[in-house]
Amino acid sequence: MEWHSSFSQLEKYHQIPKVDLHRHLEGAIRISTLMELARALEITLPLQPSLHSLVQMQPEEDQNFSNFLAKFSTLRLFYRTPEIIRRITYEAVADAASDHVLHLELIFTPVALSRARGFALAEVMDWVAESALQAGQDYGISTRLIASVNRHESVELAEETANLAVERISKGIVGLNLAGNEAEFSALPFATVFRQAKKAGLAISIHAGEWGGAGNVREALEELHADRIGHGIRILEDPRVVALARQKGTTFEVCITSNFQTGSIPNLKQHPILKMLDAGLIVTINTDDPSISQISLSDEYRLALETLGLNRQTLNGCIRAAAGASFLPADEKARLLEKINLEL
Repeated sequence: MEWHSSFSQLEKYHQIPKVDLHRHLEGAIRISTLMELARALEITLPLQPSLHSLVQMQPEEDQNFSNFLAKFSTLRLFYRTPEIIRRITYEAVADAASDHVLHLELIFTPVALSRARGFALAEVMDWVAESALQAGQDYGISTRLIASVNRHESVELAEETANLAVERISKGIVGLNLAGNEAEFSALPFATVFRQAKKAGLAISIHAGEWGGAGNVREALEELHADRIGHGIRILEDPRVVALARQKGTTFEVCITSNFQTGSIPNLKQHPILKMLDAGLIVTINTDDPSISQISLSDEYRLALETLGLNRQTLNGCIRAAAGASFLPADEKARLLEKINLEL
């Protein structure tokens, strides 16, 4: 796999208008910022391996779930001040704008950001919301936030996060997400929280069908009332769930490089995105954790076309689908689609 693309190779992809519906704040932190903070905060890290290998997937290491998740353990050491949380949020939005992303939906995990110093969840959510809004204004990029909770944590924490998110819809926190180890932890205990959040005005996206099977996608759709599915690449294992997703018009947030690095697929060329499209599913292309994966959305578009065999017309359809599936109000969604159509 090629981990870095030259500017000349990527330039034509950079010019394409983009929408990223699935990008985690905690996986989008600049390595230069981390190195600066490590020195300034005197964070003790092992001399070997390097900071790069502690927070970014390397081509020589095993591409699996455990190694991928281990990067987040190191990253959690850095969330020590409100200024740091504001900074990494601002830079994540700025970096998306620099890749010609017209609309970004940034997933963030308030509990993870709060734990290093015991910050209140409400404070963390305000810091992220305020910084994302400022960066969006400064760089001219449409930005919304999705608060995320983990399957391995308590339902009470999820409920608190959901309630705080509902209170901040006007500040740009428009969605609630369920993430974490779906192979070992069921989504069902969280069903009531997510159904109530949806009634209160939050949109719902659920990580499902990545490390677990198609049954997890069915649960997300039927029990948690998901509007979108994060990843969902194993849905093809059950034609009945494929039919259900088609019937509901569910959008899938596919993250190609991430699916390989977590071991969800054995190699890039076996990614099922083409089969998902052929099955009539609504598919979008996203980054997941661009810093950990050392990629941009331009890289993912290039990978889709040059390695997986999508044609440009199909890619354009995925971009339009992402705009259509965004958690924007109808008038803003229409303006976004108009802008994308003009550029395409």
